[in-house]
Amino acid sequence: MRLLKVVPDNTNFRFVRLRWVAFAFTLLLTIGSIALVATRGLNLGVDFVGGLMIDARFDQPVQLDELRTNVDSLGVGTSALQNFGGLQNVLIRLPLPPGDEVAVQRTVQRVQTALRANHPDVSFARVETVSGKVSDELLRDGAWAIVLSMAAIVLFTWARFEWHFGVSTIVALIHDVTVTLGFFALTQLEFDLNIVAAVLTIIGYSLNDKVVIDDRIRENLRKYRQMDIGPLIDLSVNETLSRTYATTTSLSLALASLLFFGPDVIFGFAAAMLLGIVIGTYSSVFVSSSLLISLGVSSKTFAPDDATAKAEKKGA
Repeated sequence: MRLLKVVPDNTNFRFVRLRWVAFAFTLLLTIGSIALVATRGLNLGVDFVGGLMIDARFDQPVQLDELRTNVDSLGVGTSALQNFGGLQNVLIRLPLPPGDEVAVQRTVQRVQTALRANHPDVSFARVETVSGKVSDELLRDGAWAIVLSMAAIVLFTWARFEWHFGVSTIVALIHDVTVTLGFFALTQLEFDLNIVAAVLTIIGYSLNDKVVIDDRIRENLRKYRQMDIGPLIDLSVNETLSRTYATTTSLSLALASLLFFGPDVIFGFAAAMLLGIVIGTYSSVFVSSSLLISLGVSSKTFAPDDATAKAEKKGA
């Protein structure tokens, strides 16, 4: 039986020819994402802001204004309510009450009793509490994890290839992370530790994709020393396109299943991962590889010096 090849062996897409369009689109996405984060902000979860969160589920859609009035009348602090996964699911955030665990339980019971009085169909899926000190530590540690991982990636690509590859990789990764943050600022999905884990996973996936393409570019630079850099990059990307397509498609199908059929608690994680994989593949194919031309990579970048070439010839 003949195997189905979605990407034929003789594929020859001209990716480099579109590099200025890709650069402009990438810049637009990055600036737009930064503007969204700056203006709308991220909907930080209890992990990062501290407080008390109650996950309330109703059989029918409910009005947030009505619930907010009901909760605020209890005198437990200013509430913040948000729908997720549908109009019948509501996240209720409250400041932590002063006192010990008993005070927290008392507040939770008051809120639940008040909601049940007006909505007998309500059920409570989860209740979470995080102190302000712990939330500050989690936010700081999460930010450091992202920054240090990207710094380590730059050092790795610089050591394995050349500085040009390190710069192109970090530019693409910054774009991937920024667009993901912009998506969460636009949709106001809850940004918690699960999303930090998703961002770190996106960085790892994007790095893997970029290293495969960069490694093929390096091999072809040594193999085809008379070829112009543009056609050589096109050749390298096309040679890895089948692998990139297969990996991206399989992961996207799995994540789409989690997004539409998985539990609500991982909805944000699945959405971040699905977007990150698509954006990461785009940046690897259209941005990172073509950016090498602007950074000065040429057919002589990996060419051995005279002494090395003579030693290789003598050994052969």
